[in-house]
Amino acid sequence: MNAESGFTIKPVYGPDDVPPSAGSDQPGEFPYTRGVYPTMYTKRPWTMRQYAGFGTAAESNARYHQLLKAGTMGLSVAFDLPTQMGYDSDDPIAHGEVGKVGVAIDSIDDMRRLFDGIPLDQVSTSMTINAPGSVLLLLYQLVAEEQGVPGAALQGTIQNDILKEYIARGTYIFPPKPSLRLVADTFAYCRAEIPKWNTISISGYHMAEAGATPAQEIAFTLANGIEYVRAAIAAGLAVDDFAPRLSFFFVARTTLLEEIAKFRAARRMWARIMRDDFGATDPKSMMLRFHTQTAGVQLTAQQPEVNLIRVAIQALGAVAGGTQSLHTNSYDEAIALPTEKSARLALRTQQVLAYESGLTGTVDPFAGSYAVEAMTDEVEREATALIERVFEYGSAVDAIEQGFQKSEIEQSAYRIANEIDNGDRVVVGVNRFTMDAEEKYEPLRVDPAIEAAQAARLGRLRAERDDPAVQRALADLAKAAAGSTNVLPLMKEALRLRATVGEVCHTLRGVWGVYRPVERF
Repeated sequence: MNAESGFTIKPVYGPDDVPPSAGSDQPGEFPYTRGVYPTMYTKRPWTMRQYAGFGTAAESNARYHQLLKAGTMGLSVAFDLPTQMGYDSDDPIAHGEVGKVGVAIDSIDDMRRLFDGIPLDQVSTSMTINAPGSVLLLLYQLVAEEQGVPGAALQGTIQNDILKEYIARGTYIFPPKPSLRLVADTFAYCRAEIPKWNTISISGYHMAEAGATPAQEIAFTLANGIEYVRAAIAAGLAVDDFAPRLSFFFVARTTLLEEIAKFRAARRMWARIMRDDFGATDPKSMMLRFHTQTAGVQLTAQQPEVNLIRVAIQALGAVAGGTQSLHTNSYDEAIALPTEKSARLALRTQQVLAYESGLTGTVDPFAGSYAVEAMTDEVEREATALIERVFEYGSAVDAIEQGFQKSEIEQSAYRIANEIDNGDRVVVGVNRFTMDAEEKYEPLRVDPAIEAAQAARLGRLRAERDDPAVQRALADLAKAAAGSTNVLPLMKEALRLRATVGEVCHTLRGVWGVYRPVERF
């Protein structure tokens, strides 16, 4: 049997398959193979997040209150496609997409509604936003300040990982070089203003959803991480001043043992990269801390209740692999937005693992397993070879611009699709153990009237605000973007004056341009 990463899985593993020292590393010690903290979950479980956001800010706010009541420990915000692309809800290009795959956030007014009644000094918030990530973070900070919460008290993460957008997901705005400048400006701003915030979540999740193997996922993710570190150092930041706030985001698939091995290999690789390649001396700079989401792409519309079992297995792999936080997908996500009941069941899956399984009683229970230790080495070898291929182009950005990572992932996706079509790879309910007729399922629908209502709110906002002051603030932002000044303080002032997300992003488009991908054939 072959692993997804390409190596052969043996029917039996033994002492000859692993080095004598395998499993001897201690948790919380370099190179962190067994976990970044000595006690891991024995003192407290991982942070349980539920990714949510749809329709209007008010509707999403109601869902957040439901999740907090059900016991979630942190919020994870999904934004709609126009927000992710830096367009306002009344922009013609946004038509038909407002509120569909996440919540529509156009201005500080929407951000107030989104977190109404939620004390931002008592909750950790993750925001899945990339190209305009700094804009949404500043809106969050402004709302916190209105609550009387200083930036120093805020905890959470913005994804802010633009490089993977060029590789696998497509919600980019600006070309790579100004995008990296915006990332570095965010690092510097947060170090001074929001020091507990994770300024980036370097993501392999979306590459995996596009078809990347586990080895490709961590190789291309760590290569992007190297690029961000280089950009920050080139901007004048010392590695130990920003690296402790770097975080990562991975998928958890149903291939349980390979996924556990993947997480262990990624920690070990990043620790060595930061120490040996960048001279980091702060242990926190070498710790690969990561959030995990179960694999949405592996969920099926056929027999959707079976997804409950898939998600439980995936979550088990993430926990056994040492994740710091976890989102479990709802069983109905292959059909529509999750219902309140399905979102609650997804959270209960984590709670059963944390409080009934015994997994929190010991650290890295798979350490010393012949199979897992051997697979950890195999994934590391495959991923290291891929990183070397990336940097044969010069940098991760150079490889992206030549289409290397995207092409590699597409080939893997094509291989997996063929294996499913041929029946070589079993997907229960799809190509084996199927049903003649599926049970009727009533999905959650987003009201199309949301778009008109959001546009009306924007019209009122523009009529009420001090528009000359907004235009002056946007002009100041354009001047900063054309120079080398950190753009975030000027963005914050424009947003405080009720400039919209689209207006801020259009201002930067006017200076930096937009990215046009190169296809590799």
